[in-house]
Amino acid sequence: DPPPQGSLLYLDALGTAFPRALARRGTALLHWSPGCPLAPAGWPLPTLYCTPAAAGTLPSRAAALRLQLLFALRQRELHVLEAGLAAELHDALVALRTEWPQLARELALGRLSPQPGLPEGVQRQLQALLTPDAARAAELRAECARGFEGILPRLWPQLEVVVVRTAHGAERLYCNSLLQAECQGLPFYCPFYHAAGALLGVNLWPAEPEPRFLLCPDWAFCEFLPCLASKEPRTVLLDELWEGREYGLVVTAQPGECRCCTGEVLKVTGFHKQCPIVEPVRRESQTLSVRGEGIPEEQFCQSLCCTLRTWPGARLIDYVCVESSLLGDFSGPCAPHYEVFMELQGLRDLSEGQRYKLDQCLQEDFPIYKSFRFKGSIGPLRLHLVRPGTFPRLREALGSPRPMPRVLHEEQLLRLVQGSVIS
Repeated sequence: DPPPQGSLLYLDALGTAFPRALARRGTALLHWSPGCPLAPAGWPLPTLYCTPAAAGTLPSRAAALRLQLLFALRQRELHVLEAGLAAELHDALVALRTEWPQLARELALGRLSPQPGLPEGVQRQLQALLTPDAARAAELRAECARGFEGILPRLWPQLEVVVVRTAHGAERLYCNSLLQAECQGLPFYCPFYHAAGALLGVNLWPAEPEPRFLLCPDWAFCEFLPCLASKEPRTVLLDELWEGREYGLVVTAQPGECRCCTGEVLKVTGFHKQCPIVEPVRRESQTLSVRGEGIPEEQFCQSLCCTLRTWPGARLIDYVCVESSLLGDFSGPCAPHYEVFMELQGLRDLSEGQRYKLDQCLQEDFPIYKSFRFKGSIGPLRLHLVRPGTFPRLREALGSPRPMPRVLHEEQLLRLVQGSVIS
């Protein structure tokens, strides 16, 4: 059974690298699991967590993360702060920035405030766990008044590590933002690799900054499609992988289930006792392509960050892309193109020249895109700014905790983002 075995490997690696990390009730959890009170790894470890399980099961993602944050703030002697996704930690700390006076008041009084998405029955259940703590509330006020850079180790002086189930791919943007601000000086540990609903690997090296995962052969049946094959590729198995090569992942999670081509590409970085060690490289489903040009997710993000450096004072909060085919008649009569929706800090509007700079960077970074643009087969990229709070609402609209999509394929999600455009 993969989950118990995975939990033992995780706890052993965590306890070896951070000896106080397994202290009783020394871990706070920030993870939305509507209707299902489970930790991100998929098993209950009630003695490890100081967070009540009911707080994460609310139908409202925002209410769940805020309540979990409140219970984490009560516990000054935290050793581990755990989140299912880096985006969940990011959004919880946005709530800390904007709502700390109210959070401090609730700590001081030991009383939950009514809020949207918090059923009365759950409120009564959680209210019974609170007691007034004026000293902790005063500490929260003092630290927030000092600013939010490096605030996590100031609020929790014994905090050793931030554990995030998914910290690669799309979640990397949030990790980088947190490491530069609220989580300064703290290591991040991404312990698990999941795909197609199955736990496939574990990270045995918590102290290393870049996560890499040991694929465990008995947890699911994995097949691999070699990338850049010169002819029609055939799948290979675990014992046929080569170090340094990239493979598309095909998973059969349980006996009798259909094979699932996950769209994940992995790179083999080495072996541990004959089992391959891999790094996630990209998600094929998040590739931009309106004429077959195929711009990968991580390389588009690099071009976007290069563009941002030409906009003085601008800081990227979040973004998503849309291919014009999803827009239907709203795309107008122009050639197929990309539309990018982004939230910025430090800039309220962009000139036409600034907006065109992203298209220019893509042409410089991707010759095939430049060729299509020159021929008029692909139209100019359109860039829109959205109001703050758009992306947390988008993550809630996804309906379940999963990595942030960078290319939207659903009209319902597109309409939500379009309704938040301010420029």
